[in-house]
Amino acid sequence: MRYNSNVIIATIEGESRPKNMNDRLAAEKKTKEAGRLPQGQSLTLRFPVLHYGAVPGFDKDNWGFRVFGDVEEEVCFSWEEFCALPQTEITMDIHCVTAWSKTDTLWGGVSLRALVNRGFVRPKPSASVVVQHCEQEYTTNLPIKTAMGENFLLATHFEGVPLAPEHGYPVRGVCGAIPGRADLDDVYLWKGGKWLRGLEFLAADKPGFWERAGYHNRGNVWQEERFSDTE
Repeated sequence: MRYNSNVIIATIEGESRPKNMNDRLAAEKKTKEAGRLPQGQSLTLRFPVLHYGAVPGFDKDNWGFRVFGDVEEEVCFSWEEFCALPQTEITMDIHCVTAWSKTDTLWGGVSLRALVNRGFVRPKPSASVVVQHCEQEYTTNLPIKTAMGENFLLATHFEGVPLAPEHGYPVRGVCGAIPGRADLDDVYLWKGGKWLRGLEFLAADKPGFWERAGYHNRGNVWQEERFSDTE
């Protein structure tokens, strides 16, 4: 695995390690046989932490989630308003560009697809890209088709409990694979931003932090789009 020399990864940590490595290997074999482990990936039973910069704090009284750009009307949700939006849960396999995958992860939060379908967010016909804006000016971009997929979530919960701070509390974008749904665009985990503060709809593409640092602009998992061809 190679990284752009101009960027620094702040933390690569893990939660409790599996007591028996054979358990991981057996699970990995089963996942491969089911066609759920992409090329170049290894299964983990942990949930590694990998991000750039420090974990930001959260002040619910001063927190806002802004939706702007090529939309019919800009909106900004307070924390209470965001929590009152329609909620959903999705079970997905997630894949990190650093070559680990984790299966059957349960996420809860707000579906952008549902927000658009119910009129909370109204993109203009010109919108083709959604840029996620996060704390510390971090951004990442997705085609609107991907962000509108059933496998993209503005997540507030993981495995039934609020996100841990290091995993993006209070809100992070997450896009994974729903087994049996090859029609959905599955991208690497970095394409969902931690500590999310807003969505910008655009007519033209706008690469984000890692994309400008040499990572692939699209990041499709099954085509191993890890790094830019022009790096």
